[in-house]
Amino acid sequence: MNKVEEAPFFAVERKKMVESQLRARGLRDGRVLAVMGRVPRQPFVTDSDRAQAYEDHPLPIGLGQTISQPYIVAIMIEALAIDPSDRILEVGTGSGYVTALLSEMASHVYSIERHGDLLERAREILAELGCQNVTFVLGDGSRGLAEFAPFDAILVSAATPVIPPALFAQLREGGRMVLPVGAVSAQELQLVVATMARRSFEH
Repeated sequence: MNKVEEAPFFAVERKKMVESQLRARGLRDGRVLAVMGRVPRQPFVTDSDRAQAYEDHPLPIGLGQTISQPYIVAIMIEALAIDPSDRILEVGTGSGYVTALLSEMASHVYSIERHGDLLERAREILAELGCQNVTFVLGDGSRGLAEFAPFDAILVSAATPVIPPALFAQLREGGRMVLPVGAVSAQELQLVVATMARRSFEH
């Protein structure tokens, strides 16, 4: 990934984020720590929020959507145990920040988003960063992308009351999916694994 030109302030804040918000809370996956220390977050937030880009909370990105807290992003990616050869489905492109992180770690990322404005903005930012292994699709994320399945891993950004069967069906055998499950007031991050023959939920 080509780095966008940035003020030294952001590089310092990114390093502090990795140490105080991730490593200090028990994140140990070296690849996750490295990619979050390398990929800039400030291009993915609004101009008025750039000074807060590396703070420990979500930020609004428009259309009622947010860019997630860095720690939540990190634990979701760590849970997927991504291999460099993996093909990943991301449900909910949002700002494109998670897309950029995944593109650094996997062979190819398929990212689906229902808001056209967000999708186009994310596409533009990732192009500026030099990402070339991402396919963007405008559509209903709960249906997944059957035409590109099966996937090695699926990351779902938005909470869902139940695990979407269509997404589970698009995992390869042994594939992993991480997603927040539950009501808006009480969500739990779950890791789902597609097992042989039974295609059952393990979490």
